[in-house]
Amino acid sequence: MRRLCPVAALALLAACSDRPPAPAPIETEIPEDLQSAPPQPAGEAGLGTPMEERVATIGLLNKRNNISQDLEMKPGESRRVGDVIVRLSACERTAPWEMPGETGAFVQVLVRDRDEPDSWNRIFSGWLFKRSPSLNVVEHPIYDVWVKDCAMSFPGEEAPASSSTDE
Repeated sequence: MRRLCPVAALALLAACSDRPPAPAPIETEIPEDLQSAPPQPAGEAGLGTPMEERVATIGLLNKRNNISQDLEMKPGESRRVGDVIVRLSACERTAPWEMPGETGAFVQVLVRDRDEPDSWNRIFSGWLFKRSPSLNVVEHPIYDVWVKDCAMSFPGEEAPASSSTDE
């Protein structure tokens, strides 16, 4: 009997709530003039460098011959190195005042099929992150691909210092 009393008391307290029931959601259509985002003036709204002007540095390692290359690419570009094609769709980095800082790139990797030389297999499609390489990994026995940098700037960000201070 004693075990039922606390349960019954809680049920009675819940029933005596002063809050009105939550209204049911109403589904409406988005007006045509709001369906697309308004055009942003260049360099405003904190968006930083337009996507087509960004440059990503992608690392490519051929584990078979231990040759590593840096591919500098703009979003929309594809680069073929031997039997691998790397496609860059986008690159992003957090603003310098945001913590933690992160750099990422959306990459697709295609490798030529050994049995059918005219055929390419997509082995990876997704975001790669500089600080968290194990979050999303290109799994292939011969090729490793990772993001090294995304060159872009944000409004209010200072121009990069000359390289003489870094030496």
